[in-house]
Amino acid sequence: MRAELNQGLVDFLAASPTPFHATQTLARRLEEAGYQRLDERDAWRTEAGGRYYVTRNDSSLIAFKLGTAPLLENGLRLVGAHTDSPCLRVKPNPELVRQGYWQLGVEVYGGALFAPWFDRDLSLAGRVTFRLAGKVESKLIDFKAPIAVIPNLAIHLNRDANMGWAINAQTELPPILAQVSAGETRDFRDLLGEQLQAEHGITADAILDYELSFYDTQRAAVIGLDGAFIAGARLDNLLSCYAGLEALLASSDDYSGVLVCTDHEEVGSCSACGADGPFLEQVLRRVLPDGDAFTRTVQRSLLVSADNAHGVHPNYADKHDANHGPKLNGGPVIKINSNQRYATNSETAGFFRHLCLENEVPVQSFVTRSDMGCGSTIGPITASQIGVRTVDIGLPTFAMHSIRELAGSQDLRYLTKVLSAFYDSADLP
Repeated sequence: MRAELNQGLVDFLAASPTPFHATQTLARRLEEAGYQRLDERDAWRTEAGGRYYVTRNDSSLIAFKLGTAPLLENGLRLVGAHTDSPCLRVKPNPELVRQGYWQLGVEVYGGALFAPWFDRDLSLAGRVTFRLAGKVESKLIDFKAPIAVIPNLAIHLNRDANMGWAINAQTELPPILAQVSAGETRDFRDLLGEQLQAEHGITADAILDYELSFYDTQRAAVIGLDGAFIAGARLDNLLSCYAGLEALLASSDDYSGVLVCTDHEEVGSCSACGADGPFLEQVLRRVLPDGDAFTRTVQRSLLVSADNAHGVHPNYADKHDANHGPKLNGGPVIKINSNQRYATNSETAGFFRHLCLENEVPVQSFVTRSDMGCGSTIGPITASQIGVRTVDIGLPTFAMHSIRELAGSQDLRYLTKVLSAFYDSADLP
């Protein structure tokens, strides 16, 4: 079970270099499991026992199954995660030719660690919008091959490199794609047109626009002397998306369950398809009873907001509160913050801890040091949007927001097990 889940995660990460591809991969798995795709522009006909999913912007997804138990009496079991990760996005007019090298200008998306992007074999993926036969269409593309690199400056030319230096995102992060001759020009949109033809057999009249991100081509892997770790890109937060999907697909048909995987968490979630937008509420209002019954159903529901937590790093243990240092392979972490950066309260934390104990899953706690700022996630945003009770949890991780993060190889099984139990739980608090 552990090895199979970990390999499934590795394959999921490889198929999901961008939020668009992650959503596509999730949708494919759901359809294979009998989930029916709904279009927000159409009238919906849902029924008890039905399984459905809907996407927005091609980068966010909500899947739900309607159980046999009455919704008004039993509420919803929701698991929330996000599809996006910090990365380098290509600018609208990106072409740069410097010293005979063709480079692309990039914009930093989210709170990325810059240094790990240097000296990596990078590829490019995302969504391209184009004109074909007088109509505007979009397709996902993925170059897959390593087509770019951001070389480091040699230590001989930067003697202070190991002393720490500020990396300038404008001048130091543009990747190199090729060498060019004197006077030669390259058009990035021509390159995208060639990729559309190669990947989809489409000869576009014009490339109109795009949302494209660079990513590391090195696959995720189970590593360590005893195979104790999973190393890979985008563990924050595709790991939680994958665990939530596996748990939903493994759950029974007794109770109604929802999986929410939204985009733009790393930049505040404020978008039409983000957690701070109307997506979830609009979907729920089309499925749940109206008016008074809607509020009563939501108040009988519970959201598990699953996003990675900071594991205590052996080289930087002083960055943690001494009594709250989650360990990799120590099980899911309940995240708590008195200033509501996390939405956990004593009742929701108690329920999740009870669920872990009942299913023999180890559980840990995280509170940030009182002299440090605390990050946040979709938990407080979703709780304030629809009024649902929430517990913020996640798996402990090293190097969060790096191009290659590290998690425990046992923890995915723990998380999937407790989320499966949550979807099948008869009694919510």
